Amino acid sequence: MKNLEIRRKKTKTWKLKGFKEFLKEEDGMGTVEVILIIVVLVGLVLIFKEEISDIIDSLFSKITSQTNRL
Repeated sequence: MKNLEIRRKKTKTWKLKGFKEFLKEEDGMGTVEVILIIVVLVGLVLIFKEEISDIIDSLFSKITSQTNRL
């Protein structure tokens, strides 16, 4: 019975230690930051979808009209 309790305590301590080390580790922070930037950009595109499409349409119409003049 004591062996089981000691084993549980060691496992719990090991898991807690591993979790603390995971929180201190900064290797994956660059990936998280890139993902957050992409999420923000996609959100902005979804919010301003109509305005963006209007701007792109006007740009392409200007490009088309100016190439026809050449």
